[in-house]
Amino acid sequence: MDATPLPTLLEEHPVVASVKDEDDLNAVLRSDCRIVFLLYGTVLDLPAIVRRLKDDGRIVLVNVDLLEGFAGKEIVVRYVRERTAADGILSSKAFMVRAARELGLYAVHRFFLIDSMSYRNLAPQVRMSKADCVEILPGCMPRVITWVVADIDVPLIAGGLVCDRDDVFAALKAGASAIASSNREVWQM
Repeated sequence: MDATPLPTLLEEHPVVASVKDEDDLNAVLRSDCRIVFLLYGTVLDLPAIVRRLKDDGRIVLVNVDLLEGFAGKEIVVRYVRERTAADGILSSKAFMVRAARELGLYAVHRFFLIDSMSYRNLAPQVRMSKADCVEILPGCMPRVITWVVADIDVPLIAGGLVCDRDDVFAALKAGASAIASSNREVWQM
């Protein structure tokens, strides 16, 4: 893991590439994106995928909720720490995020904001997880971004459905510290 705090890295590199397949992996290796959210992989190929990114100088956070062949248990975080060169994890589960922090990994707590109940649950969950950052999905809701930024004490990443320049600037203007997108055009911003 890089010794630089994740919020500082996001200030320096506010566009995060969300990589969901092999084509995206190849594309991100040709891009200038330094931070990568890895949204795919299996128990068998994860170490090699992470190694390709690390060998190219990327900071890699693995979405442990999307890995094939793993159960949703803390042992997955330990596997990522001990068997890969990943810098951190993403998860929608507070206990997974907290486990990553305890193991010295960067930890991003993901939230799918679909209604007022999921919004009200966000701040208490962040306090439990002790996340470095929060990612909200969809990230194309400037009004909601302002609410969340006011409720939490960690940087916010706007992810999901951030499709173009207008979405990027609206999210950043609303208080997001960074943008995570699988849209390769956004990676070039």
